[in-house]
Amino acid sequence: MSDALALLKQSLANAPIIWKGDYPYFIHPLTDGVPRLDPEVLSAVVKLSLEAIDWENTDLILGIEAMGLPLCAPLSIESGKPLVIARKRSYGLEGEVIIDQSTGYSKGAMWLNDIKDGERVVILDDVLSTGGTLRSVIEGVNRAGGIVSHVMTVVEKGPGLAILAQEFPGIPFNSLVRLEMEHDKIIILE
Repeated sequence: MSDALALLKQSLANAPIIWKGDYPYFIHPLTDGVPRLDPEVLSAVVKLSLEAIDWENTDLILGIEAMGLPLCAPLSIESGKPLVIARKRSYGLEGEVIIDQSTGYSKGAMWLNDIKDGERVVILDDVLSTGGTLRSVIEGVNRAGGIVSHVMTVVEKGPGLAILAQEFPGIPFNSLVRLEMEHDKIIILE
């Protein structure tokens, strides 16, 4: 295991857990913006993502508000690829695509802008649990005329990644860390 991956796993293993109804939710700076984010942990995510993504077949990085901003901005700088963010409000721009944002604990809408026909898009998200948000984003990219070339998530929690990989067999999916929740404990999976 690389030093970068070990650092990321250790930071996740120590994250506190809260409950939203019957849904266990861990709090981590990469997924929630609090507590403060250690720059070494962010650097580890950027390094691991740079290694995992096929940049030759990528035209655009798509992050998801809000935590897609700190994850994708340094990745855009390091890869030299432009960045766009799926936003939680409409701008009314030509070609804007509205998508449903359903997660394991909330519902809402997001808007995609500035995805061009035929553009190969890497989607980077912080956590994939149920797959609801990413399913909608993939469908939105397709409706906008883009081609999803890769889906990368920092944390995979639950069955969502496997389900999405079956639904979209032509898209590579991967995560940096797989974990599961056991009530008030985070179990890092190999």
